[in-house]
Amino acid sequence: MATDLHELLRSLRVWDPQVTRLPSFDPTTAPAAPLPLFAEWFAAAVAAGQTEPHTVSLATSDEGGLPDVRIVMLHGADETGWSFASHAGSRKGRHLTARPYAALCFYWPVLGRQVRVRGPVSAAPSEEAQGDLHARSTGALAAALTGRQSEILGSVEEMARASESAWERARSEPEAPVPSWTLYRLRPEEVEFFQGDEARRHVRLRYRSTEDGWTRELLWP
Repeated sequence: MATDLHELLRSLRVWDPQVTRLPSFDPTTAPAAPLPLFAEWFAAAVAAGQTEPHTVSLATSDEGGLPDVRIVMLHGADETGWSFASHAGSRKGRHLTARPYAALCFYWPVLGRQVRVRGPVSAAPSEEAQGDLHARSTGALAAALTGRQSEILGSVEEMARASESAWERARSEPEAPVPSWTLYRLRPEEVEFFQGDEARRHVRLRYRSTEDGWTRELLWP
């Protein structure tokens, strides 16, 4: 029997209390800059059992301004920005070369929270990207060595052969270089924190970067 998509959608519940706890959030107590609050919320998501809290939606746009979005992994967040990585020749890499500006969106449903970040993106020095890659798992290196990200694939067998070869090299050469592997850093101009509320009185706190530092403002939900 075919699935009735509309009926299925109507049957779903947002923030089911069996799996979600909506904490209170008083924006007047928020720190002056967004990074400490992000670190606090990230730690809370981990403590609450959020699955893969370090995955994040990355939005870019191509040369013509058309948007695209995908899930990537957060590699770090500090005073220099929020970091993620990819091959320079991938679709996202080409987008960021043409238009070096992007947006990130974290969603942690176990707490009813979102964090949105947007700003210009730059590539870290190659040695930093390679160091970041080699500090990760053998699987991460094997995937990077497989390469050809976003190119047309002839068959799954072709990918299996390339992947097997990459895994062999990753095991035998744990420091093998991947010149195309790029660590990108998004320097935030805006960071928004969204806390869901059962009565739909959601709290939205936006930080905006100015010449005098960060300014904070509340947004209507």
